[in-house]
Amino acid sequence: MFRFFSTSRQNRPDIAIDFGTANTRTVLRDGGIVFEQPTASCFSNKGGKELFLTAGTDAYDMLDRASGGLHIRRPLARGVVQDLDAASAYLQYVLKSVMGRLRLSRPSAMVGIPADATKAEASALRTVLSDAGFGRISLVKETYAAAIGAGLDIGAARASMIIECGAGTTEIAVFSIDGECLIRSVRGGGQSLDEALIEHMRARHHFLIGLRTAERLKHAISRQISLRVGDSSGIGADPSNHMVEIKGRDLRTGLPATRMLSASVFQPVFKKHLVPIVEATRGVLATIKPDLAADLLTGSIIATGGCASISLLSEMITNDTGLPIEAVNDEALCVSRGLETLMAG
Repeated sequence: MFRFFSTSRQNRPDIAIDFGTANTRTVLRDGGIVFEQPTASCFSNKGGKELFLTAGTDAYDMLDRASGGLHIRRPLARGVVQDLDAASAYLQYVLKSVMGRLRLSRPSAMVGIPADATKAEASALRTVLSDAGFGRISLVKETYAAAIGAGLDIGAARASMIIECGAGTTEIAVFSIDGECLIRSVRGGGQSLDEALIEHMRARHHFLIGLRTAERLKHAISRQISLRVGDSSGIGADPSNHMVEIKGRDLRTGLPATRMLSASVFQPVFKKHLVPIVEATRGVLATIKPDLAADLLTGSIIATGGCASISLLSEMITNDTGLPIEAVNDEALCVSRGLETLMAG
């Protein structure tokens, strides 16, 4: 279905795509990242037929704002294709955006995919890539690309461990001697946390917010939690001292309104979302061979992906396992950087 990528220089792909649930990044061989936009497509409904209008940033800016016959569709859910038409249209948009740099009719592509994707899910991804105009297609496990992009020495005769925290899926993997020893996936990431925050505001505060507001709220709360977790002095350690502003609609009055809430009221939402990741991490550590486990005592678990900066995750994993966890710089770019390295051959 898909495997670790290896190829000769003559067969190197022309383009690499980190096709993410929330954002997509495109890397050209010897050209770096040339495309980075939200993964969203906009369609209009005219005469009962859906017509593609735009994608990327332009489509995302209309999320929760589009009216009438406009529909914003997200091509991926939980890391895999959920909407074939939206995915194909989006990838055509990507290809058109970079085509001037390629000068090829059907460029070959290397694309990241969750390690636990089924044959049907991998086949769906190949189909939309082919329909969008790409030629030869190679699928690479995102954890493998992320490990390389994070600078892990996966060829060393000692274990290294990575947690790739994406918007649609979170994957935990252990590598040793250029091979994957064990991997576990949690189908759920930053996007499901956004949805949990929306439900919390609706159920507990009778307040309705959209996906974009929920995403901003997630980042604001993460920053406040980071201040608490990183404060060794104890000053300001109580997150109830930190307030976040939330704009939306009051369900009692039906009118636009603003709420000021303590960041602490959202910690149970964050913890409930993060517990499956902590449990999966413990499951991996409990399953690997003793010598591999011993290797991990002298280093840190590396966290990559857009949600790796949530300090509460690091705190919970360290408290549960006793192992430190470290988010790398530009953690959201690790898969893209890894794909770029693999393209270089």
